[in-house]
Amino acid sequence: MFGDINLQDIIIRTIAVLVAIIPHEMAHGYAAYLCGDETAKNDGRLSLNPLHHLDPIGTICLIFFKFGWAKPVMINPNNFRDRKKGTFFVSIAGVLTNFILAIISVIIMKHIRLNDFAFELFMNIFWFNIVLGVFNLIPIPPLDGSKLLFSFLPLKYEYYLIKYEKYGYIILLLLIMSNNLDKILIPMVNFMINLIGKIV
Repeated sequence: MFGDINLQDIIIRTIAVLVAIIPHEMAHGYAAYLCGDETAKNDGRLSLNPLHHLDPIGTICLIFFKFGWAKPVMINPNNFRDRKKGTFFVSIAGVLTNFILAIISVIIMKHIRLNDFAFELFMNIFWFNIVLGVFNLIPIPPLDGSKLLFSFLPLKYEYYLIKYEKYGYIILLLLIMSNNLDKILIPMVNFMINLIGKIV
């Protein structure tokens, strides 16, 4: 499983994972702060310090298996000045941050002469940001896509779906174990790659 992974690969993937995860989580917290909720700020999540955001096991899995997780940013929607708008902006903030970082990576690779190490690094930064952003758009709890969906639903339907939010983990696990997650992710990833290519 690890025969083709050398030290340079581990270093590059580790840096790329940090660049993808930390701004994503920080963006959630900062968006919540701007919307009136200081929970993430009080938890120290408005920081670029990796120790405030990374889950050790989730980070290792992401580096070696390209699937993992970070510490969830705790927010209190009841503190938002506008609950629906706050939920929307907080949910989309992390995804947009990933796509912006992917665009920046492509611009750097396109316009700056890089050595092999730097080119591979920015290619990984691009890839991890695209995949993390797209993955979080899937409307299955606890992913950001489900919160985006909730922000457009009437409250009675939102509360109904929230009751079953805990089963989202099981659905995700079944999708991963059955290899059906790729059937969802690959078309979305290809779409975003083509879109960013046109933008750049």
